[in-house]
Amino acid sequence: MNLQRVIEQYIDFRQSLGTSFITNAITLRAFGRVMGEKAGIADVRPRDVDAFLGETRPVTSTWHGKYSRLRTFFQYAVSRGYIAIAPLPTVIPKRPAPFVPYIYTREELCRLLRVIDADRRRTCLAPTTIRTLILVLYGAGLRLREATNLTPADVDLHRSVLTIRHTKFDKTRLVPVGPQLGQALAKYATETQVRRDEASFFVTRTGTGVKPDTLQHNFRILCDRAGIRRTDGTEQPRLHDLRHTFAVHRLTSWYRQGADVQRLLHLLSVYLGHVHIRDTQIYLSMTPELLQEANKRFENYAGREQHHD
Repeated sequence: MNLQRVIEQYIDFRQSLGTSFITNAITLRAFGRVMGEKAGIADVRPRDVDAFLGETRPVTSTWHGKYSRLRTFFQYAVSRGYIAIAPLPTVIPKRPAPFVPYIYTREELCRLLRVIDADRRRTCLAPTTIRTLILVLYGAGLRLREATNLTPADVDLHRSVLTIRHTKFDKTRLVPVGPQLGQALAKYATETQVRRDEASFFVTRTGTGVKPDTLQHNFRILCDRAGIRRTDGTEQPRLHDLRHTFAVHRLTSWYRQGADVQRLLHLLSVYLGHVHIRDTQIYLSMTPELLQEANKRFENYAGREQHHD
């Protein structure tokens, strides 16, 4: 059976189950191209998979992601009787430690906004555009491309609701925003004279849509000017870390309010567009401040239980 034909069959099968399967399809088709048009699935050897995965050291999460996609594909091939044994490496290197996002303090966020307001550089992005984008990323917990892909039709200024279309998992969701963020969006729309027929809500000085790389480049410069840096030797604070910061600050606030965090965690997961609640639960242990609030909750509970005894 031709390898590329089986790959396309597998992609069609997975997409028929309702998954977009975009990243997986890219990896599998790349593997098929490396093996060649005439390669049969029975021709694949473990050394071929090893060569495709690469021998970079240390092994990254990307390596494991590619391996996982090939593993599930070959499991499918075995289940269909195309091959008897999956031609996978027998030794799997240990996964690297998970990346720890940077959680901005509220003081750092205020300092960053002051630097933006004072920025006199003549770049393709006006300060009001950068400021509003950062407020959206933090205030609504959006992914970077979710924010830059917004169109004027997606931003309902009257109801203060954002429509996030075709997200990471090919889903569409509605994201209500608070009054302060709603006012910031309305102010931006007025200042930049956003028209309903434009392709992008956030635009450059020339009217084209803001590209993620352009925003990230400007953000890194502004962080340096605001003195916001990591000292643990890892990647410097990212725009995506604003999303993590939103989630941690929201959870911390709920703890301080005495809210039922476990019940509200599901709502936060839906708001963020997570497929699994476990993706949201990782935020529960992300900062000492959040852990301190959780410990206080437990101590209060334990104290009540001892009093009842």
